[in-house]
Amino acid sequence: MHNRTVTELKEDLIKKNISSVELTNHFIERIKKFDPKLNSFISLTEEYAINQAKKIDSEIAKNKIRPLSGIPIAQKDIFCMKNIKTTCGSRMLENFISPYDSTVAEKLNDAGVIVLGKTNMDEFAMGSSNETSYFGSVKNPWDNDYVPGGSSGGSATSVAAGLAPCSTGTDTGGSIRQPASLCGVCGIKPTYGRVSRFGMIAFASSLDQAGIFTHTAEDCSILLTQISGFDVKDSTSSKIEVPDYHTECVKKFEPMKIGIPEEFLDGLDDTVKSVFSEAINILEKNNCSVKKINLKNSKLGVSAYQVVAPAECSSNLSRYDGIRFGYRSDNVSTIDELYKKSRSQGFGKEVKRRILIGTYALSAGYYDAYYLKAQKIRQLIASEFTEAFKEVDLILGPTAPDSAFKLGEKTNDPIAMYLSDVFTVSANLAGVPAMSIPMGFKNNLPLGLQIIGNHFDESKILSLAHHFQKITDWHKSKPVFNEE
Repeated sequence: MHNRTVTELKEDLIKKNISSVELTNHFIERIKKFDPKLNSFISLTEEYAINQAKKIDSEIAKNKIRPLSGIPIAQKDIFCMKNIKTTCGSRMLENFISPYDSTVAEKLNDAGVIVLGKTNMDEFAMGSSNETSYFGSVKNPWDNDYVPGGSSGGSATSVAAGLAPCSTGTDTGGSIRQPASLCGVCGIKPTYGRVSRFGMIAFASSLDQAGIFTHTAEDCSILLTQISGFDVKDSTSSKIEVPDYHTECVKKFEPMKIGIPEEFLDGLDDTVKSVFSEAINILEKNNCSVKKINLKNSKLGVSAYQVVAPAECSSNLSRYDGIRFGYRSDNVSTIDELYKKSRSQGFGKEVKRRILIGTYALSAGYYDAYYLKAQKIRQLIASEFTEAFKEVDLILGPTAPDSAFKLGEKTNDPIAMYLSDVFTVSANLAGVPAMSIPMGFKNNLPLGLQIIGNHFDESKILSLAHHFQKITDWHKSKPVFNEE
């Protein structure tokens, strides 16, 4: 059952081929068996999940069917869930029990999902390898010596390893798409404002966006429909009507104009370039037209991102002071000492690095030189996308410059780590939707194809992704242990 898609499991549950309790127990047992080696979960909500499943089975018996009745899901540990621990991968929130539900959690609950547990992540979503978590590194299910990507590495691993049929993630600079690429699953980051950020613990508020991991583009379309929409509790959420992404995804495919940024191919690894070229050839053979385009300012994306994101994180994380909630240091004699020790001991190395960078960039005398200039570059990148989408329907490129790297390989080189997101950060800076789907392998490790669309063009992205998966089998490949 663990290799079946959300679409297939929905049908199994409705036809009563399996009960929600049986399905939930199946995944819980897999988590217990395999996750000690993978470390993809921070907490397992077994009792909560079984109670949810019993309720759903009772509803199904009465023919009360919700959009996702009985579908197990793994929730990234950045989404608050009422009366359930939400740590954000940090010692600072190690024992935080949320008093309320995030909007994403609430919408998924209303749709009928079964939450299996909370997945591991880079601390406060800061990282590209899932090695900054206070709860230890997540391992790539294709090879446990390699990273799964980050920050949503636990969510990507849980789906790739067959520990959950779907999971939630967040994407600030590529944190859904990059781990989706490295783990060989599908991951979509919608348009900024398409999904409410209420109850999603903030990293960089103008960049953060919630999204989904699944095995197929069709599954992504089903879940994205459920979590999207305006929310009065989030002033940045969009009032633009949400289409039925599933209907849009599976309808007859209309060939599209595809743009390939030359900047995405400069200096690219030969194997990655070859695999990407083959993916484009497949689409061309299926009546899509392809043209080279220029996104010259995208090369500045990482530099701009590494000013904007730390600046916003330094502000958002100022609330963790050891006073109101979160970690509080013992044996202090003054209020200043309480602040200093609580934050020094509660935050990890990468989080402290970004707080310091952000505080510096916002300080008097440096604001114009760094933060203001980064925001100007951000506008240039957004304008380039706007111009590009006047010529093409979608923009394609590799999701990441290479396949997964080894654990520890880049932990002492922050710049090399940040460059893992060189192809993904621009979409966040511009606020446009993007998705990664499997397109091949390098040395038995997955490679992802990134599809970028114009604002609120998720339907086009999902349609192309679904069509690509109808004519290829890369998304059906699974880690070897997953066959046990």
